[in-house]
Amino acid sequence: MTGEHGVGVQKISLLKVQLISHAGKEALRLMKEIRRLFDRKRIMSPGKYVEAA
Repeated sequence: MTGEHGVGVQKISLLKVQLISHAGKEALRLMKEIRRLFDRKRIMSPGKYVEAA
């Protein structure tokens, strides 16, 4: 998995599967919560990476 520009967008459909298989659902939940704390207005990269999973 990568966060590089463009590559991450192409692999976004596999993100949730990869995170859950390696770190569990709780890790994904924590990542989403951390993102919400730092970006309450959801203006940074909307619809990408963690938000899309």
